[in-house]
Amino acid sequence: MKPAADAMTFVTRWVFGAVGLLAALAGLALWLGTRAPLPPRAATAIAPGAILAAKFADPRGRPQSLGQFQGKILVVNFWATWCAPCREEMPAFARLQSRWAGRNVQFVGLANDDPGRVERFGKDLAITYPLWVGGDEIGELSKRLGNHLGVLPHTVLLDPQGQVLESRVGPYSEAILEDRLRAIVR
Repeated sequence: MKPAADAMTFVTRWVFGAVGLLAALAGLALWLGTRAPLPPRAATAIAPGAILAAKFADPRGRPQSLGQFQGKILVVNFWATWCAPCREEMPAFARLQSRWAGRNVQFVGLANDDPGRVERFGKDLAITYPLWVGGDEIGELSKRLGNHLGVLPHTVLLDPQGQVLESRVGPYSEAILEDRLRAIVR
């Protein structure tokens, strides 16, 4: 009977350890998601010209670059189809795109994901702004724009010349982003 009790103790300790680890990871995610945005100087490790020249593809494989929106305030959102916080914030981004498009603001979503899944995801959520795909260069660009841990979602606001105005790791609420756009767009 003693070996069964030892096995039960081992399993119980393992379960409590796993639960503790998950709680710690959830706490870290919450902390990262609620931190204040990084100041622009700390966020930029890439020149504006390189940001605007970065190459991606739309879900149909056509080449795209952020440079086509030069002259506009750009809201670049790094996301993935499997990311629950991304899924929650993207409909708000679509609403903001509709409200701010006439004021020289453009949203773009960048995902290192399957193009077919990205296209279906965009249709399912009625996303009205471009969703582009790429490979590891998307994660690398996100890191160079201030997302050193590679956490999703990650949103970057760029001025009309491609300078980083703000870099935020974690979800962005509609109200807070709208306030930021009001402060930026004159």
